[in-house]
Amino acid sequence: MGSQWSQFFPPKPDFNEIGSQDGKVFIVTGGASGIGYELTKMLYQRGGHVYIAGRSESKVQAAIKELEGATTTGTAVGKLDFLRLELDDLTSIKASVDEFKSKETKLHVLWNNAGVSRPPIGSSSKQGIELQLATNCLGPFLFTQLLLPLMQSTALNETKNGHSLGSVRVVWTSSQSVELTAPKGGIIMSELHHPPADATRLYNTSKAGNLFLAFELARRHGIASVSTNPGAASTNLFRHTPYVKYLAWPLLHKPAMAASTQLFAGVSKDIGEADLKGGYIIPWGRVSAHLRDDLQEAMQLPEEGGSGKASEFWDYCAEATSKFR
Repeated sequence: MGSQWSQFFPPKPDFNEIGSQDGKVFIVTGGASGIGYELTKMLYQRGGHVYIAGRSESKVQAAIKELEGATTTGTAVGKLDFLRLELDDLTSIKASVDEFKSKETKLHVLWNNAGVSRPPIGSSSKQGIELQLATNCLGPFLFTQLLLPLMQSTALNETKNGHSLGSVRVVWTSSQSVELTAPKGGIIMSELHHPPADATRLYNTSKAGNLFLAFELARRHGIASVSTNPGAASTNLFRHTPYVKYLAWPLLHKPAMAASTQLFAGVSKDIGEADLKGGYIIPWGRVSAHLRDDLQEAMQLPEEGGSGKASEFWDYCAEATSKFR
């Protein structure tokens, strides 16, 4: 319980200062508001080229205008661009990736930051899939898979230039609620096909899925990949459950604090090589050493003494998105 308490009330960030990100190319999904907006600001102010991926060009352009307007004259900054992305429509994601690749030849960090929390029961994606599973897992999975060759080539070039494994990464946004209330093993696979009428259960399923996808990406493709509990922040993630925002008010922090967790996960050199292979990052920039035992077991294959649940979930996502690649 001590580990959970420290996530509710995290110590001040103590990781090393993040240096210039000049020359780096990033994608932040959901970067026009909340935690993603604050993360984008941090990267932009450090010289990074950030693509804000979202469905609404008007909202993203408004965020870009605000970020550019808030910059002090004479300050060295990066570049901001809009990338259209609809995570709940698998038919559209390849076009988003093709658009990005038409403009860029490298990608250093992808933050799968966007998500939906506890929409009305029965909400579904364009393909009729339960909305939280579709938006939080399947869309990001397909987006990441289609970008993977570009990230692998970027990692190869970074290695040739003397950079370490972690210079190219994927960050998946999970939640502390997985450790607190998810069922044993994180996911009940039958519920992917027959979703229960429980929005919180479905949210936890999607967030356990992010934890598993982070681990499996690193295991299967050798690229640095981590998941995060960014920390409880007051954002529009609670738009479907405003009562939660009021009840949890004493535990909520400013989005910029949660963004520091995401920043650490994506670019900090303080994360060890072993933890870049599916590690779990907690507020405000710490590697968790106490992930729930059954979740750790789920990320190990049967021949390693685990349940293989993470691998099984990856295979489910691969099958569900196969015809949209």
